Amino acid sequence: MNLLKFLFGIIIAQVATYVLILLAPAELNMTGILRLAIPLLIIALVVAFWFNSIAGHHSKDAIVKVKDDFANERDKLRVNAQRAKERVIKEAHKNITKETQKAHAKANFKVGAAFAAALGVGALFIFAQMVTAGLLAITATGGVMGGYYWRGKRLENERLREIETPRDIKVIDSKPLQKKLLKEDKS
Repeated sequence: MNLLKFLFGIIIAQVATYVLILLAPAELNMTGILRLAIPLLIIALVVAFWFNSIAGHHSKDAIVKVKDDFANERDKLRVNAQRAKERVIKEAHKNITKETQKAHAKANFKVGAAFAAALGVGALFIFAQMVTAGLLAITATGGVMGGYYWRGKRLENERLREIETPRDIKVIDSKPLQKKLLKEDKS
C-alpha cells in the first residue's frame, strides 16, 4: 500500500517536471533557468515532505504494532510463569505431604511397638504377682498412647489447613497493564 503512495508521488513529480520543461522557452538564459529551477525545487520539497509524512506514519504504525505484540507476549509469559509456579507449589505440597506421611507411618510403627512392649511388661508384672506395678505400667502406657494420638491429630489438622490455604500463590491481573499501555500510547 505504501509503495503505491510513493509511486503516485513520484509520478506527479515527473509529470510536473515534464510540463515545466515543455513550457520553458527554447533558449535558456539565466532567468529561464531560474524560472525552471524554482518551481522544480518547490515540487521537490513538497514531494520530500509528503514522503517524509508517509514514512513517519508507517513507522508509527509499525512501532504500535510491535508494542502490542510485545505486550501480548509479555502477558502470555507472565501467565505461563504463574501457572508453572502454581504447579511447582502444588507438586511440592504433595511431595511434602507424602514424605510427612511416610515419616509418621514409620514413627507410628516404632511408637506402637514401644507401647506394645510396655503393655507386655505390664501384663508380665500382673502375671508375676506384681499387680500394682503391672497396673501402673498399663495405665501409664494407655495415657501416653492417648496423648500421642491426640497430638498427632492436632498436628495433622494444622498441616491440612496450611496445605489448603497456601499464602504465596498470587494471581496476575492483566487489566492494569493494559490500562497502562493505553495511557502510554495516548501520550
